[in-house]
Amino acid sequence: MKQMDLGAFSMSLAVKDLTASRAFYEKLGFEMFGTQPAENWCILKNGDHIIGLFEGMFDSNILTFNPGWDQNAQNIENFTDVRALQKQLKAEGLELMSEADEATSGPASLMLKDPDGNTILIDQHR
Repeated sequence: MKQMDLGAFSMSLAVKDLTASRAFYEKLGFEMFGTQPAENWCILKNGDHIIGLFEGMFDSNILTFNPGWDQNAQNIENFTDVRALQKQLKAEGLELMSEADEATSGPASLMLKDPDGNTILIDQHR
């Protein structure tokens, strides 16, 4: 199988109390990287490690990849579009939970589950 360039990686954590979770991870050395308190989420970073805390947005933790971004959420020049990744995944026989519209360009996402039921989100923002 051809190597896939999935972009920046982070863990999206489903949390019960955003404030308590943020305080906990800050004690582990994570610092605020982005936030929307009114929308009940924040992004924290420790070195190249990124976690997103999301209160009430989904039921389980999600492995998140962002094509077109580096680990600092900066645009990278050359990247594999989510629609091309989707074609590769389908060619490998993987079943997708949601798909990007292949007739469009720009921001789009797809989702799938690994054999153990872990959700994977490939979320392109540009």
